[in-house]
Amino acid sequence: MNHLPLIIKREYLTKVRNKSFVIMTVLSPLIMIALVTLVAYLSQINNDKVRHISILDESGLVYDKFTDEEFTKYTILDNMTLKTAKTVVKASDAYGLLYISAFDKPESITNGIKFYSQESPSISVISDLETAIESRLTDLNLIEKEVDISLIKSSTIDITVNQENFDGERTSTLDSFVKLIFGGASGYLLFMFIIIYGNMIMRSVIEEKTSRIIEVIISSVKPMQLMLGKIIGTSLAGVTQFVIWIVLGAVLFTSVSLIFDIDLSQIQTPQKELLQQSLSDSDINTQVELAMAAIQRLPLVNLIIAFFMFFIGGYLLYSSLYAAIGAAVDSETDTQQFMFPILMPLVLSVYVGFFTVIEDPHGTISTLFSFIPFTSPVVMLMRIPFGVPIWQQIVSLIILIITFILAVWFAAKIYKVGILMYGKKASYRELLKWMKY
Repeated sequence: MNHLPLIIKREYLTKVRNKSFVIMTVLSPLIMIALVTLVAYLSQINNDKVRHISILDESGLVYDKFTDEEFTKYTILDNMTLKTAKTVVKASDAYGLLYISAFDKPESITNGIKFYSQESPSISVISDLETAIESRLTDLNLIEKEVDISLIKSSTIDITVNQENFDGERTSTLDSFVKLIFGGASGYLLFMFIIIYGNMIMRSVIEEKTSRIIEVIISSVKPMQLMLGKIIGTSLAGVTQFVIWIVLGAVLFTSVSLIFDIDLSQIQTPQKELLQQSLSDSDINTQVELAMAAIQRLPLVNLIIAFFMFFIGGYLLYSSLYAAIGAAVDSETDTQQFMFPILMPLVLSVYVGFFTVIEDPHGTISTLFSFIPFTSPVVMLMRIPFGVPIWQQIVSLIILIITFILAVWFAAKIYKVGILMYGKKASYRELLKWMKY
């Protein structure tokens, strides 16, 4: 009799009814949103802080380059020495003192500019000051060399290389970033899912083995069915938990923003500044159109179908290995020697995906690793947005399925013997012996 549906149901209900599962399913989004809210709140307070910067310009040629902004105010100090200025600024609530010494030539002032502050200054503040000073000194240097600045500025030409394939379809540099985001998100999601719920399957097998419940179960169920039931049941519980996290997280995210009037986007202040700078660009409409066109050019149907196929295949492959490890050991501390060979291909696949696929998605390295079954789920998902022939995807998927079947057979052999072994630490030599039974 096929007991697989019963085992799947039992594993699923056991997991979702577990108190720790319920608590973590509810607490995880709460903790995450609380942390994000706290960081956003602190960032918002920090961003709302007005910085008062005093400027002592002994040259008298740079100070007028600094104009007050919303959160940065400048005070020009006149007719005082550096020592007096430092004393005045230190006694006040000023953020710091910018000192510019007198100079004969703009290029000779390199060591004559200093910023004094009580605490270490913000990187962005120093960067803004350097930009303003560099701009003024560059202009002064050009004037000294009798160069017409207006002529230089009017002669500057900005070039954007238009990209187009041989079929006349227009592309842009944004295409690569859009493809990397979609592919990277897919590959990283699979990577995290395998790590989190693969360990859950392994711990589940170890718990039943140490509690001797498995001796009763194994008397009426085949090891293969029991292992597959655990993998599928735990996977469904993981999917349930993941969906709850997304829904609950979205609700909490929106509620916190509305109730406490906290802009959660404040946690990404540097990115926000870059976005604001890009929005001030006169070509922003063109960039938006190119970005939308890049998304439309993505093989979304292919990406969605391949995501589910490679996601399921990759997860089942690694889950069977996690289950085999759980059956081979008596405690979670004994799993370390077997975990390294499993984690290495996963880490390697992420490395290849992010550092090789983006540069050369159809190169030898990217293509090779998209066919190796232990790395193909991640690498192939990251390659597909760049356009992978269907035959390559099918071949890679077939290899992955065959490897999964072999892995299940291999894991079932270990599972069959190891699930009833107690008090003996398994080695790789022992595992090879078990496969002969």
